[in-house]
Amino acid sequence: MTNSTALVTAAPGKPLLLLSAYDLANVGYRVEEFFVSATASSYTPVTELGPDGRWDVTPSGSADFTTRIVVLTPTDPARFNGTVLVEWLNVSGGIDAPAVWMMAHREIIRSGYAYVGVSAQRVGVEGGDSLLGADMSLKTQDPQRYAPLHHPGDAFCYDIFSQIGSLLKSDEGRALLGDLPVRRVIALGESQSAMFLTTYINAVDPLARSYDGFLVHSRFGSAAPLDGTSIFAETEEPQGVAFRPELRVPLLTVVTETDVFGGARQGYYFARQPDSNYLRVWEIAGAAHADNYTIQVAFIDSASAPLADIAAAYTPTNMLMGQQLAHCINFGPQHHYVVQAALAALNTWVASGEPAPSAEPLKARETEGPQPVLDGNGLARGGLRTPGWTCRSPGRRGWVARKASCP
Repeated sequence: MTNSTALVTAAPGKPLLLLSAYDLANVGYRVEEFFVSATASSYTPVTELGPDGRWDVTPSGSADFTTRIVVLTPTDPARFNGTVLVEWLNVSGGIDAPAVWMMAHREIIRSGYAYVGVSAQRVGVEGGDSLLGADMSLKTQDPQRYAPLHHPGDAFCYDIFSQIGSLLKSDEGRALLGDLPVRRVIALGESQSAMFLTTYINAVDPLARSYDGFLVHSRFGSAAPLDGTSIFAETEEPQGVAFRPELRVPLLTVVTETDVFGGARQGYYFARQPDSNYLRVWEIAGAAHADNYTIQVAFIDSASAPLADIAAAYTPTNMLMGQQLAHCINFGPQHHYVVQAALAALNTWVASGEPAPSAEPLKARETEGPQPVLDGNGLARGGLRTPGWTCRSPGRRGWVARKASCP
């Protein structure tokens, strides 16, 4: 962990980050971009990195970096609720993506949070391995604007993320936020970013102590490598990894049916652990890792968009990026509502000490691999259940064992 002084430079103009199809100024938010330069540490294990998450590491190498952050703040300072949300931007698509923002932006805006998206990984800045094989990195899309950026590799991403959290608690960081009175800084990450946050919480947080809470959204069973190796370069099935037993601050993890029982990766089922003093796990019945809201609705959901437009965006489909899928994309609305509730519950927990509620896990049975126990309507039993998720529908499952047609 490098105790370096960050150099912060404003980057005027519109940042490259797909936040919305509407002007955020119209919902009372200012959007700014800054470049942050400092020296980051990598980490090496002191003992074996086992499945219990009780990882012990020490700083090893160091490297200079310049990354970018995108800062959203209420234009009316009186609306600020005291909490800064810091998202580890997701790079699975070869581009920085604000995945938690997409799910939770309605709660973020109405409750007056400040939001900071961090280009923590090399892929988002310089390009590299991604799920789709595409390079839509900052330096590829706008080489002139982002020429000053330099990312030394993902062995350093954990300390980069720590330094952003610490910066936002400093006098200089508060200036980036328009001198808002920051009381809490909470880290967020979804999917691949959730894997990196799992490693961060287990290995780095005990040393860095930069964040006051964590929302880990849609993680699978494994954790990201500590040494910067790409998760797409893995040659064998990674082990399931729990969160470390002695957590320092509140952690709420939200996982879907897809995440629990596994898609392309080993499911969260293999990393399950009971709730504890600082851990709550919410497993959402009927929710998919990504759904129609994520893909089609969130971008236009301004709270004032015409209802007809929202309904049209929710139209069931099995087409994705011009390709026909074997199954209908999940079109149930439960996922993003639960993520918003999770954010509110976590913020209350961090602010007041009142723990987030516990939730029953999804019921599972062992066959060739774990599968959900289904009720008479073909829906998963157990888990966090929402009122709208009550009828038999192939578009409201997070896991399928057979072809599901679209209505």
